Amino acid sequence: MTKIKICGLRRKEDILIVNKYKPDYIGFIFAEGRKRTIDIHSAKMLYNILDHSILAVGVFLDQDINFIKEALPYIDLIQLHGNEDTNYIKELKKITNKPIIKAYRNDSYADYYLLDNINPGSGVQMDFNGINKNDMRLFLAGGINISNIDEALKLNPYCIDVSSGVEVLGYKDDKKIEEITRRVKEYE
Repeated sequence: MTKIKICGLRRKEDILIVNKYKPDYIGFIFAEGRKRTIDIHSAKMLYNILDHSILAVGVFLDQDINFIKEALPYIDLIQLHGNEDTNYIKELKKITNKPIIKAYRNDSYADYYLLDNINPGSGVQMDFNGINKNDMRLFLAGGINISNIDEALKLNPYCIDVSSGVEVLGYKDDKKIEEITRRVKEYE
């Protein structure tokens, strides 16, 4: 059964919405310079009100391992979205046993990998052609929203990852999160 991740949460209101609809994962973006970036203090506050049946993913982009170490108490998985190589992942695994998602590369040392657009969070749909169907290590992102969720679900990835596709005017939307979460959970 495909899982659902709502990424880019940054406000208390976002957490209250996901607590109602119970996606499998949520994402806190720690990568610098992104419109949905939060700091560790904010992540702590949000994590403390998150329903802990929902797992929190920390999204990092070429950041120092010590920074990730500071964030570890407030996340359940680590997503590496930059040029982190196998050696970086090996070093990270020395300090944590939390699962690691590596964007753009199916690295044998990462637990999962994520396919996304070249410009993450843009809302532009990724080309789904050529994606391996039924890949139980794949988080699939890239402009997924209500209008293309069925196409993404037909690929049967491990997890669908949405961010801008559940926003209105740059903020997470209750109705869109409810609908996409329901559609993923009901998919057979």
